Amino acid sequence: MISTAIRVARVGSAAELAAAALVLLGFPALMLAALVPSVPAFAALAAVTYLADHYLHRKGSYLINRLSKVRAGLSIRFLIRQLLLILLLARLSLSDDLIFYGAVACFIAFYGLQAPHGALVTLIRNRRRMPVATRNVDLKSRIRIPDAPPRRLLHRSAEKMLHLDLFAVIGVLASTELDSAAAGFTGIGLTFGLGCLYVLALTPYVRGRKTPPRADVVLAAVDDWLAGYKPETVLYFSGSKDSAYQVNMWLETMEQLDTRPLIILRERAILNNLAPTTVPVICVPGGVHLMNLDLSTVRVALYAANVGKNIHLLRVPTMKHVFIGHGDSDKLASVNPYSKVYDEVWTAGRAGRDRYAIADVGVRDDDIVEVGRPQLAPIQSWQGVPEGRIPTVLYAPTWEGWDGNPGNTSIVLAGENIVTALVTADPPVRVLYKPHPFTGTVSKDAKAAHQRITALVEKSCAERAADPRFTADSAAMDRAKAELARIEARLAELAGAGGSRGDEAEATRDGMVDVPRHEEIARLRAEWNEAYWRSFPSHEHRVIKGAQPRLYDCFNVSDAMVSDISSVVSDFIASGKPYAVTDSAEVGAEEFKRHNTAVRAAVILSNEAAELGGLLDAVRDPSADPLADARTELKQYLLGPDEPKSIDQFNTAVGDLALKAEARNVGQEARLGAANADPAEAAELTTALPGQRAASAGETDGVSAG
Repeated sequence: MISTAIRVARVGSAAELAAAALVLLGFPALMLAALVPSVPAFAALAAVTYLADHYLHRKGSYLINRLSKVRAGLSIRFLIRQLLLILLLARLSLSDDLIFYGAVACFIAFYGLQAPHGALVTLIRNRRRMPVATRNVDLKSRIRIPDAPPRRLLHRSAEKMLHLDLFAVIGVLASTELDSAAAGFTGIGLTFGLGCLYVLALTPYVRGRKTPPRADVVLAAVDDWLAGYKPETVLYFSGSKDSAYQVNMWLETMEQLDTRPLIILRERAILNNLAPTTVPVICVPGGVHLMNLDLSTVRVALYAANVGKNIHLLRVPTMKHVFIGHGDSDKLASVNPYSKVYDEVWTAGRAGRDRYAIADVGVRDDDIVEVGRPQLAPIQSWQGVPEGRIPTVLYAPTWEGWDGNPGNTSIVLAGENIVTALVTADPPVRVLYKPHPFTGTVSKDAKAAHQRITALVEKSCAERAADPRFTADSAAMDRAKAELARIEARLAELAGAGGSRGDEAEATRDGMVDVPRHEEIARLRAEWNEAYWRSFPSHEHRVIKGAQPRLYDCFNVSDAMVSDISSVVSDFIASGKPYAVTDSAEVGAEEFKRHNTAVRAAVILSNEAAELGGLLDAVRDPSADPLADARTELKQYLLGPDEPKSIDQFNTAVGDLALKAEARNVGQEARLGAANADPAEAAELTTALPGQRAASAGETDGVSAG
């Protein structure tokens, strides 16, 4: 019943639900205490409503937003509590006392202070919001960006201002009990005085040297930096904060480019969720601002997602535009007709080219370039199950998607069957369960299935810990845990050394990466990953949540994987390990393979997961694996050849396309010059066009050869 109430109220826990109930029931009870009247009851109930309200705000509860929508926002709740205090005074026959009039005057004046306070806070935030936010871009030497106001002034400022009424409330309640107005007027004076001081403390930050430069000055500074840096290759991205992983997966590739890279983002939420990188980053929320940026030196623009805002850069003809995507799979998103707008579409291997040919969505074969997947470099090839360790099987289902198609994910119909078969397998295997981060965000059935699977894995883990057949090296685990603690402490220290940036303007000013620190963090994270897997027994089942360990780290410690149609399958194929894919829509194994290239070397599972034995047999005896050769062939088909390395293929593709862009620009300049010249000059310029120069050279060569 409680879980149903939590789901209906959209709260995160029973404690949050209890706090919400106290807020909703506390005010009627407070009114009753005022009517009785009872000062002790009123004081106790007021304390409950204050604390419950504060808890919900600290948790960022969904209910807080809902209360605002029904005209019961934060300011109204405080005002109601103050009015109920006035009612209590009236019911105590104090309406003719000076403390009554003092309380009324205080609360009216205090409520009046909310307007200038709110206006100042809004004005400060708006004036400190940059038209362009950056990382690794040196604006500090070009424009003056002042420090952010102290965090204590702006963080949850409305709550802090409203809670100053506590002095008046406590003072007035004390006066009713002590029969003395001194305590009441002291509290009233503190409330009003501190409220005025809060407003005065904010005032300097809306004018003069405490405000950042105007938008045109900032944009000019960015253009000045661009003119000096001369970016050549841009990674462009737009999306919701939850899609930040789609750009994060390309950061290391951008760092390894032979050309000067730049990342352009369109949403501040993406910038705030961007992983650390040494590449310059510019976040331009405004389309007009983006279109006015000086990107004249950029020759190649890379797009990781098909979104409407891409048009703001696609309109620039001096650069070539490439769709690189954020994963290579047999999903419909991998053959989106939108891809026709790009000059080229880059795929991992031949499979991507064939997908577009089969889909016939207007993408020409000549415009497709196979570049491999540079991100797959960390994935290790399989050498068989290490001696002395039971096999590890990774279950990594994708999420349910937006369209409700049962074939999107196995988690609803097959997930429990898969995990049950794995945790009860004989001989035993270890299970790693790593769900997609979006799992359960759309479908309540998927969320419920995820919770049941998590409980099943954790229960099996506890049973295995008590099973005498499974032993562990406690000393080695203790050493690994100590190493983890040391690494985490150092990472926390480095995070602190990075400094806490007060706001967007300050982060833009101080956003230059400390390269040695960045490299040390990368090294420590690799060490953390190694220590993590040694910190618990190699037979222990595990639910993997959050960003660490990464999916590819899970690939490397696993001997097989079960998943769904997604880029996860294509990526796992790089390891050469056995894998299984669930036919959740139950179209049949042959039809499933016909429609989904990535499963041609997979064990195909029904929703009952009865076929899992074939996958486990291949893991236990690789020499008898009937799909080993098929996986090798499929790996090259999907991901391209191992040599040259994918990053080298990628750099070659960037360089080739940059030359095409440059040739186009030279030709365009020549054509424009010819159009504006005299007829005689036009004829001379026409012969200077690159294409005609080549033709003339060919004719000359032909004559010479003849």
